[in-house]
Amino acid sequence: MALIVQKFGGTSVGSVDRIKAVAQRVQATVAEGHSVVVVVSAMGKTTDTLVALADEITDNPSRREMDMLLSTGEQVSIALVSMALQELGQPAVSMTGAQIGISTEAAHSRARILKIKTERLKRCLDGGNVVVAAGFQGISSGDDSINEFEITTLGRGGSDTSAVALAVALGGDHCEIYTDVPGILSTDPRIVPEAQLMAAVTSDEMLELASLGASVLHPRAVEIARNYGMSLVVRSSWTDDPGTWVRSAAVGNRSLENLEISRAVDAIRYDIHQAQVNLLHVPDRPGIAAQIFGELANAGVSVDQIVQSIHAGNTNDIAFTVREPMADQTQVLTESLAAALQPKGNDGCVVWSADRSVAEVSICGAGMIGRPGVAAKMFATLAAAGVNIEIISTSEVQVGCIIGPTSGETDLQELCDRAVAALKKAFDLEDPAQDTPPLLEDDPNLAPVCGVALDAKQSQIAIRQVPDRPGMAAQVFEKLAEDGISVDMIIQSQRRETKDGVPTRDIAFTLAESDVDTATQRLRGMATEEGWGAIAVSREIAKVSIVGMGMAARPGVAAQMFQALADRGINIHTITTSAIKVSCVIGRDRGKEAVKAIHDKFGLEQPPGGADPTNT
Repeated sequence: MALIVQKFGGTSVGSVDRIKAVAQRVQATVAEGHSVVVVVSAMGKTTDTLVALADEITDNPSRREMDMLLSTGEQVSIALVSMALQELGQPAVSMTGAQIGISTEAAHSRARILKIKTERLKRCLDGGNVVVAAGFQGISSGDDSINEFEITTLGRGGSDTSAVALAVALGGDHCEIYTDVPGILSTDPRIVPEAQLMAAVTSDEMLELASLGASVLHPRAVEIARNYGMSLVVRSSWTDDPGTWVRSAAVGNRSLENLEISRAVDAIRYDIHQAQVNLLHVPDRPGIAAQIFGELANAGVSVDQIVQSIHAGNTNDIAFTVREPMADQTQVLTESLAAALQPKGNDGCVVWSADRSVAEVSICGAGMIGRPGVAAKMFATLAAAGVNIEIISTSEVQVGCIIGPTSGETDLQELCDRAVAALKKAFDLEDPAQDTPPLLEDDPNLAPVCGVALDAKQSQIAIRQVPDRPGMAAQVFEKLAEDGISVDMIIQSQRRETKDGVPTRDIAFTLAESDVDTATQRLRGMATEEGWGAIAVSREIAKVSIVGMGMAARPGVAAQMFQALADRGINIHTITTSAIKVSCVIGRDRGKEAVKAIHDKFGLEQPPGGADPTNT
């Protein structure tokens, strides 16, 4: 007999008939011998109705009163579902977030879970009851008299978060997320109707997809599952199909205290066996990235990090890293590529260079998502240790930096040792970092790409001529974190320009378009004070990404993506990569077309081997 947590969203309990159907499904699970906790959302559009009522009263309702109001929606659902179960002869008891024992931060409308007191829940389950729990809500921990025992809500995706947290706290077998879709699809079916159901994904892949806009699961819920090794399954409320499993690797005995605010970083990785190659003044036109990385892939060169900087005039800079044993071959190929890419006329000259005295240092952890300032803390820590950053590459679960000794500094190993020691102290990590521990296994049986995602609600900000010295990236992103602004793709150009005798570089990043005005105002003030160059804002952009655990084992995956875009004449503005993701910034008006092209390029309309994914 297993303990299973089942979560049903608003559409799943949107009517009396649907509530009765949910009760029958829950009863069937109990009949199989399982203990069940059911987490439900508010019925249908109830939350929207309550928000509209508040808007009729005031244009600026307090967050406290909104939490008090919105928490009532789930209370209606839990009572009705409990009644429906009782009508079927199944003992059931409904509980609010406070009655369950979900203790949160005192942060109205966006609280995170601190701990769950499970004693009452366990007594009810031991008595043969199904516990029907209100999702999306909790109660503040009462750490002070002002915020004592306040009703709080968890924000968007809160019911998913509640369900996974309860499964973890109760030591459940797995958590089932029931929704109005059959599972997790290879892309948005509104863009590509042929999008296929995936039988299984890893939690790392799901974190990337969820953070890129795949709304079937909220990133916070996936983060908890990953951190505690909890398996999830996303299934349709309307059918008995098996859905999609989200698998997480087993973890040790991780404390349940501060469940959602435990450390953001749980590992540091470094690799001193890297070589960096730079191509500067590359023509800015569709197909260039595809040509470069296609040639490398054809020669069997496996590329790690790729960064394409913001354009300067009619050219871009592209930097990438390879493992040191491939450095000689890569240099020969790069020299040939630079010659082939030389522009005609007076448009400049492509320049290439290679540096074998570099290393990659990365921080990893699912807790980075939605926490402004984690990357800034890494940059500040490296700066304080006197370590300059050559390349920055980011994803939802990793921030990677290419570093190297400057003139007169220690050797590379000593530099890495200093950087890792500083990062371990800054992020309170006790376990020793290992030299190049694998982020994932090079398993050729894993699909190179499992999904394609589009985020069309992004903007990009570029800061020109920032002094090239340790600490500058930290200064930029610390200020943004103070305003609660989360940034995504961070790109530091390889091209150096001298301003008033000081070497400078450009720094660019993407962020939610809702934050762009605040960020721009803050940065323009800093630019004036610090003597930086212009602040350039690109609003009409989109980010298209591919995600897949099998990328590490297959050279040329990024090249295929770039070729798919080139075939449609879609120009790439910037590129960043991680071990399991490649992201490109393109024009927003080409976003849906790009998704269709990439989805087709990787054959995602057909499951591997033609198998039916629902029977895998």
